Amino acid sequence: MRLTIARLALLAVAGLTLASCQSSPKTTPVPSGKSASLLAMEQVAIAAHKCWIASKDPAFKAYQMANELNSYSGTPRFLLVPAKHYGGKPLLVVQAQGNSNRVDVFGPLMNEPLGARIGSDVARWQAGNPSCAAAV
Repeated sequence: MRLTIARLALLAVAGLTLASCQSSPKTTPVPSGKSASLLAMEQVAIAAHKCWIASKDPAFKAYQMANELNSYSGTPRFLLVPAKHYGGKPLLVVQAQGNSNRVDVFGPLMNEPLGARIGSDVARWQAGNPSCAAAV
């Protein structure tokens, strides 16, 4: 009987030792609300609307903004489409994906003279500067 109790005690100590060597359980981070891509796109979309559309900037008079920030695909974006054909083919796509705050800009307008301005505006807004004009 004494030998059996000793064996059980030894087995219990070995079990506790092994259990203490185990890594702590991995926990999945609790979503804190908005993804990095959505936060980045909100910042850029608000500035783009203010600076390009609401200000009635002549360079963007022929376009209107189609906002698609509420994307369930993890790709919040906005489009510039022809002002007189809202359902038309997008001429500019500004989007971010997943949990990245990197904003991608592409479409036919990027190959036009306006493309350089669009690129610098989006880069400035993404960096946190909401101004409509580049610093002189």
